[in-house]
Amino acid sequence: MEFRMLGPLEAWHDGAPVPLGDQQQRFVLVVLLLNANKPVSTARLTEIVWTGRETKPTLVRGYVKRLRDVGVGIETTPTGYLLRLGDDQLDTVRFDRLRDEAGRADDPRRKIELLREAVGLWRGRFLEDIDIDRVGGPEVVVPEETLPDAVGDLAELELDTGDHRSARDRLRPLVRSDPASQKHAGLLMRALLAGGDQVGALRVFQSTRTALAELRMEPGPVLRNLAARAEHGEPPSSLPSRPGGFTGRAAELAALEKAAAGSAVWISGAPGVGKTGLAVEAAHRLRDRFPDGQLLARLNGFTPGVAETSVGDALTELLVELGVPAEQIPATVGRKATLYQTTLWGTRTLVVLDNAATPEQIRPLLPEADGCLAVITSRRMGDVGEPVRLSPLPPDEAAELFTALTDPPRVRGRAADVALVVKRCGYLPMPIRVAAALFRRHERWPLEHLLHLLEEGGPWGEEDGIAAVRVSYQQLGEPQRAMFRLLGSLPGPDVGVAGGAALAGCDVAEARLLLDDLHEVSLLEEAAPERYQMLDPLKEFAAVEPASEQALVRLLDFYLVTLAAAVGAAYPFDRAQLPAPDRSCPVTPQFADEAAGLRWIVAERDNLVAAIRYAARHGLPEHTWRLAVLLWRYFNTTNQFEDWIGTLELAWETVSADPGNDLGQAHVLLRLATANDRRGHLAQALELAARALPKWRRLGDPRGEAATLCALAIPTMELGKHEQAIAHLEAALEKYEQSEDRRGEAHALSMLGYLNELHGNLDVALRQHSAAARLLREVGHVQGLAHAVNNLGSVQEHLGLLSEALASYTEAHGHAAEVGDHCVEAYALNNIGNVHRQQGRFTQAVRYHDKAREVAANVPDADLRTQLYLDRGATALARGARQDALTACEAALDLAVGAGNRTYQARAHLGVAETLHAMGEHDRAVKHWDAAATAFAELDLPEAGEVRDERAALDCACASR
Repeated sequence: MEFRMLGPLEAWHDGAPVPLGDQQQRFVLVVLLLNANKPVSTARLTEIVWTGRETKPTLVRGYVKRLRDVGVGIETTPTGYLLRLGDDQLDTVRFDRLRDEAGRADDPRRKIELLREAVGLWRGRFLEDIDIDRVGGPEVVVPEETLPDAVGDLAELELDTGDHRSARDRLRPLVRSDPASQKHAGLLMRALLAGGDQVGALRVFQSTRTALAELRMEPGPVLRNLAARAEHGEPPSSLPSRPGGFTGRAAELAALEKAAAGSAVWISGAPGVGKTGLAVEAAHRLRDRFPDGQLLARLNGFTPGVAETSVGDALTELLVELGVPAEQIPATVGRKATLYQTTLWGTRTLVVLDNAATPEQIRPLLPEADGCLAVITSRRMGDVGEPVRLSPLPPDEAAELFTALTDPPRVRGRAADVALVVKRCGYLPMPIRVAAALFRRHERWPLEHLLHLLEEGGPWGEEDGIAAVRVSYQQLGEPQRAMFRLLGSLPGPDVGVAGGAALAGCDVAEARLLLDDLHEVSLLEEAAPERYQMLDPLKEFAAVEPASEQALVRLLDFYLVTLAAAVGAAYPFDRAQLPAPDRSCPVTPQFADEAAGLRWIVAERDNLVAAIRYAARHGLPEHTWRLAVLLWRYFNTTNQFEDWIGTLELAWETVSADPGNDLGQAHVLLRLATANDRRGHLAQALELAARALPKWRRLGDPRGEAATLCALAIPTMELGKHEQAIAHLEAALEKYEQSEDRRGEAHALSMLGYLNELHGNLDVALRQHSAAARLLREVGHVQGLAHAVNNLGSVQEHLGLLSEALASYTEAHGHAAEVGDHCVEAYALNNIGNVHRQQGRFTQAVRYHDKAREVAANVPDADLRTQLYLDRGATALARGARQDALTACEAALDLAVGAGNRTYQARAHLGVAETLHAMGEHDRAVKHWDAAATAFAELDLPEAGEVRDERAALDCACASR
């Protein structure tokens, strides 16, 4: 006999349906099916089916007899009734087995065959005609969440094999039922785009965006990229425009097109030979084969005076180009790489990795997804991908390039002279372009004059092609020459017009003209509007005469003064705590609002980091520490821990050398403490903050002292020393009141409220959180308000005020989404799920927990991740998914132990203990009960008594000893 629960309850025998009797008889059968191959006692059956109702002892026996009469093989054992079933007799077991087989299969078509059979077993909702509360309620593990996963896996395989119509038809009902599922919406959009239905794809995107907006969420990069393709027909691209007048290289282009069937191509060659130009030209020609995007990352492997781009920074650049918001990019290189590969998965994307230093630098940047291609350029030959080695152009192709870049009538009939010009340029594309630009600019020059100048090119031989650069330089006016030489010593990868003005000591209008003149003769490239960069061979030539220290200090002054203004605009509540730039700069721009300040910081980010490194190397401690401290908030909010800690450690190396510089040391130590706390390095955070505190006191700065007391309190609290943390926060509150810093007052009150909540002082906590929220509303600090209202909701939840808690969490989520604080956004979504769990709405609870996990995926906050695991575990246990609960609680315990957070360790031990107890594994549970009880008692938390009472009520090995 075959039993079916994936839809209405059915039984079949020899191809015919079996009558299963009335509802109560069907309830008995379902309980036995849910416990297939395990005995269920009469008492347990009665308890599950007729909870709280009086029943006759013979009732269960009667229903079992009737089921036996229709052929259901129920056995009687000493411990109860047992329904023994084989793997193919129950559709839920068959479904799981087919999915497992598909996962192990190598052939995609076999995978599709197995998944189609598995998905076909579903005829509706799980036991849709059965009242779940009468067959086990929360203990019933509902498998409905596995169906969307299976459909998604199947649709993805169908898309990969070109069967977009099947994928489209099976995805449509799934997306209609859950439009907020970004994975399935993305697959449906892909299927519709494959069929040419751009309008349909946009409708799916709009429906999903609307559903996500109700959750205060935004579509992710995959959906946004698909929508861009549907709307504009163009994928995301950061490729520069095609090189003007590109000629020749037919054999190399053919080799590149052939190699594009693989996963990587490595182009190598001498400086100026045209590696980047060839890569960009090939990428443009291959656009149709890579419809999901073409990206370019500059790695600065051989850029003079500029550190090579780190793997972390390159990944950040690529993720931004792929549409990932900066604040969602993870802190660690490993998690960035994971997000990068995940975002590329299922796409056909081409990535140009330009100017690589070594194969090691680019390996983490190589797309792993089938169908993607990396094109690497480097002076060195590499061991990655198919090699393409560039030599100088053949003489006829070099002449063709020069002719294409000039006015053809001026060189008509002058093939011999053109041949001499390109020979003097070493047959290299870069100097040929420089020579052509110079000739084009001087309309009255005959070709002989250009050739004469090239022949007087000095000690540079014709083979390296530098003569054209030298001649072009010599034809410049002195102001342009001076600017050219200064740019050779630029510490960063590019420069804006205002930065160029500071470097040259002129006004912005003059700098704009000078930079435009250099661009006109191909000695500069325009990287973006009003922003210029110099090709590496040209920078090497320009740097022969280094810029004066005075000029570079002017540039650093510009960065310092402008960064202070930009940070003050972007983060207005930080102004009172920012170090003054203590320098002046006449070309510093003004920022009208927060967005303008943030745009400048983002545009100059690489230059600012390079400026800090330059200042540290060249004995400029004040520039070093002030720039590093001013950048801390941007790095914090965008989770860029690598450069946050790296720049501050450089600042500490320089500022610590001056024992009398309490101001610099106090600022640097405070921000290093904050960074280490965010990374979960609690002992280091505590030690750094403790060293900063006496320096602020000597300075007589109550605001700095208050911020440092809070920086001390947080890791102290996380390490379980709550009384000491409260003392720090109360002292901080007094200092904030003294300095009339209402935002700071609210922060200290909110933290005190959290600690009072931990210790069960709920009325006090309620007052403190309410006061914090009121202060933050008054000063208009939206991000702080999101934190405070979320904390307020937690106290309301513990007081049983679930409606009020839900309102607070919803408000917190809205504020957090508004300012892009994904940490609080995830906490709020998770807490909304907790309220649903307490109200018995497990499906909604799981949905909000999943949304919280999606939002938190790229937030490197150990406490947040631990809390999400704990609450997912609690919800899983409440709905009977015990293995899921155990997995989540064990993950929480591992994180808490790694971070050293004793409160979370105690809670995780309790979660593991309760789950093992529910699974009947009492011996394994005992050590976790004991660990939780000991930790709660040592922390003097009210949970100590709750655990003691809970164990006292047990009659198994879990009971208190």
